[in-house]
Formats: sequence, C-alpha cells, structure tokens
Amino acid sequence: MRRIVWAVCLLLTAVAGLGQALESVPKAEYRARRVALGGRVRGGVAVLFAGEEPLLDFMPFRQDADFYYLTGWTEPGAALVVIGPGPATTVARLGTEVPAHTYREVLFLPERDLVMEKYTGAKMDAKTSGVAAMTGVDEVLPMSALPAVLTDFLKVDRIGRGRYVWTQGNVAAANATKTLLAAIFGQTTPPPDNDVSTLTTQLREVKSPAEIALLRKASDASINGQLAGMRTIRPGVRERTVGAIELEKMMEEGCERPSYAPIVGSGPNATTLHYAANSRVMEKGDVVVIDEAGEYSMYASDITRTMPVDGHFTPRQREIYEVVLGAQRAAAAAFVAGKMRLGNVNQRGPEVTDTLDKVAYDYINTHGKDLHGEPLGKYFLHGLGHSVGIDVHDPYDPKAPIDKGWVFTIEPGVYIPEEQIGVRIEDVFYVDEHGALVDLIAKLPHEPADIESAMRH
Repeated sequence: MRRIVWAVCLLLTAVAGLGQALESVPKAEYRARRVALGGRVRGGVAVLFAGEEPLLDFMPFRQDADFYYLTGWTEPGAALVVIGPGPATTVARLGTEVPAHTYREVLFLPERDLVMEKYTGAKMDAKTSGVAAMTGVDEVLPMSALPAVLTDFLKVDRIGRGRYVWTQGNVAAANATKTLLAAIFGQTTPPPDNDVSTLTTQLREVKSPAEIALLRKASDASINGQLAGMRTIRPGVRERTVGAIELEKMMEEGCERPSYAPIVGSGPNATTLHYAANSRVMEKGDVVVIDEAGEYSMYASDITRTMPVDGHFTPRQREIYEVVLGAQRAAAAAFVAGKMRLGNVNQRGPEVTDTLDKVAYDYINTHGKDLHGEPLGKYFLHGLGHSVGIDVHDPYDPKAPIDKGWVFTIEPGVYIPEEQIGVRIEDVFYVDEHGALVDLIAKLPHEPADIESAMRH
C-alpha cells in the first residue's frame, strides 16, 4: 500500500513538473563553489558523478545533491573534475621536480543515446552548440576523455597527487574510476578513500542569499499546501486524501516534487514518528500530525503541524500542544549564533548547556505530566532538528555551533500512545547576516486557536 501511494505521488510530480524550468543561483556562484572546493583538496583532485537516470518510469530523476550544488546541472550521467592548485614539489625517492599546477575544472558529458532520448527527452553532450556557456564550467569534454584527464594529472606525481583523490564513496562510478586509475598505474589497490562529502559539507552548511530565496519559495509553497490540507481535515476523510491535496497545492505553487514521503498520521498513527501509509480514515476526537512540504528548484522545505480532526482541540490535546509549542519557542529564544548547537537525544544530561535540543527537552520535561503523573520528557523521542537545503536533511557538522547562513528545523514533539495523542510542530529557520533567527514558516498558524480558525471550511 505504501509503495502504491508513493508511486501515485511521483506520478503527480512528473505530470505537474512538465514545462516547469528550475530556478537557479547565478552561474558565478556555482563557479565560486567549485573554486572553494579546489582550495580544500590539498592540491589534489575531486571527481564527482551526476545521478544516473532511473530505468523505471515511476522513479523520476533527481540530481545528486553535491553535484547539483557544484554545477547546477540537471541532466544525468555527467562527471565533474576539480583540480586544486598546488605548489612545486620534489619526489623524494627520485629527486624529480614536480612543477606547480593551477586550478582547473572540467565537466564531462556522456555521448547522446538518440534511441533512449525518444523515451526520456533530448539531452546535451560536449558537441552541443554553446554547451560551455550553458553550463558555466570552464571546460566541457566528452565522458570518454575523463580517464586521460585524470591520468595526465596524476602521472606527474602519482604518489603525492594520488594521495588526494576525492570521490563520492557511495557512488559506483566513483569507485570504478578509482579502480581504473589503479589499473592504469599498475597498482593492486585504488587510491586512498577521501570522501568528498567531508569537504562539500563545509561549503553547504552556509547558505547564500540566492539559496535563501529559493528556500523561502519552497517554504511559501509548502505553507499554502499545509493551509489547503487544514481546510480538508474532517471526520470521515482518509489521511492520504489530505496529503494529496497538500501535494497538489504545492505543485501548483511551483514545487517540482515533495521533499520527502508525506506523513499524515491520525489517532494512533499520530504517535508513530515516520508513519507513511496514510491509509486510515480520520475520526472525531483524533488529532492528526501532518509532516509534509515541497521542493522548489531543488531546495527543500520541511513543515509539520498538528490539528484536531473535528476542528477543536480537547482540553488535554490543547495542553499537550501548548507544551510542544512552548518548547519550540524556548529553543528559538535560547538561540545565540556561533554558540548553540542543535544537539540530539543522546545529549540531554545535566552537563549539556549548549544545545537547542536540551533547551526544548528541559521545557517539555518541566511542563505537563502524563496520566501517571510522570514528566513528559520521555515522550520527546527524536532530536530537535536538522539542517535543510538541497536535501531535506542537508549535511552539517553536528559538533559545530549554528552560525550565520545556516538553515535548520526546530521540531519538538510529544508522542503518548496510551492517549493516542501525538503532537509535532516544525518550522524552518535561518540565521541572517546579523545572527538573528528568522522563521521561514512564520505565516503558518502556530497557536491552537489560529489552527482551529484555519481549519474552518
């Protein structure tokens, strides 16, 4: 059932996305990112591969996040080489001088498959007129030239330069490339594992103004989707119906796909964190947790709201809701740029003083009780938030304090199966140039009374 629902969502995505061109950050910004990466590869080379086009029609193509971050390229099957500048060196064992080398970037495009393009649409290759200007990359070569470019760079100092070959560790083409390089140089083992994501994470943590603009559009479209869903909620409506209406509205607002599989959990399902079957018919007296947002031009939003199915919270539901809302506001109020970390469920001891998660947990644990008079902290089962960007769970360093340009969620929750009450409230925040916290979801109701008002038909 879950697979069928998700396949329908993907079909809607493909249909609604026809003719919808992605907005993009300026090409100069992509190049600045590549240059920044080149400055981190220690005089070596980074090799990244684009996503592969899926064979199944109900699995639409989405570009690899790191590849998109560095290129803005949306077609499958490409590769990017970034060679970082390096000083002159000497090969110790041979006494051979190795000259300094300068920065270089090359985009490699596969040969066109004219038969397959009858099914998937026309693609570009290195021979396409004006392709270099369209990509914004200094050089564009056919994919067949990739081994030669890498070999020519590495053979000058196969040990020194070969020590710093950075690739995507979880991509088959990247691993095959390292194996090929080893064979070319007669080595029994490929170059050392240097995961390029450890470098791109540092770059992707801080969002540019152009990225913030796209994240805001993703959030605005998702807000309108959530509002459309709120007006649909009532007893007798199936969960997936609400999810589909929200998705339709987000696509209408310019999103190309959902950011993640929608979660619409009512009654007992509200206490399951990532419930995604969305198959239950909602009943009077339920609360429903809706975690659903869209992706706009490859940038994600992430929103959760909790509503009473019949339009009015019971006193107990309202009590739990206000505890969760209070926790979200306490965490936001405690934020100090450059000092507070997000934290996680394993960092809630008395010694922890610098995480937003701990602030939210302490609030929940000191406000309200369960039916047995016990504190509610044990019902806050997940971490407070995560980074957001090209991926809905964008990479970040959890040990680092949140600073200017970061975008992340604050999403406390309380889930009490015994009472069939689950409440989660999730907003996306970014830290502006002054270090202030800005809520991208501020326009969506937060207060219980405002939630009830937004649900009125």
